[in-house]
Amino acid sequence: MKPIPIQIEWQRRDTEFDRVMAEAVRSQADQPGALLPLLHWVQDRLGHIPAEAIPIIAHALNLSRAEVHGVVSYYPHFRSQPPGRLHLQICLAEACLAQGAQALAVHAQGQAACALHETRADSAVSLEPVYCLGLCATGPAVMINDRPRARVTVEWLSALIDRALGSTEDPPGGGHSLCASAEDPPGACK
Repeated sequence: MKPIPIQIEWQRRDTEFDRVMAEAVRSQADQPGALLPLLHWVQDRLGHIPAEAIPIIAHALNLSRAEVHGVVSYYPHFRSQPPGRLHLQICLAEACLAQGAQALAVHAQGQAACALHETRADSAVSLEPVYCLGLCATGPAVMINDRPRARVTVEWLSALIDRALGSTEDPPGGGHSLCASAEDPPGACK
């Protein structure tokens, strides 16, 4: 089924949100099974799925708002609020738990003064549990601002959170490497 052309108010503004939504609809809406790819497209560019995106996506795909909202709320990967500057996902699957991931989660919650599934009020840190990052042999593993890290220690994680809480700059990422870079705290990879 071909989507209905969108003729709604949101296209007339000139904001980043509107540009992202127009491009998402243009590039994804005519694909079979477009809802998940379109939601990923929006979140990859905006950092979350804003509430005002739901009716636009629903209209573009000829779905109800409830159907789109149901998918966004069902999958834990999708966020309806922007993440903190440090978006920390801690793997709590069995292999990482066996390597000390629970200690990482407890420490991160205490140090960041933020529970799992939450973002601090100052938007410095978001903590999120995940259940497998595919790094089982090198646990415990975390994902930091979409960058995987393995063999994470409490000391390294503590230094990373300290940087995020003490700075308005982006926290260090060290690229997609699973080993420490020069900008990472000591002990990042053993």
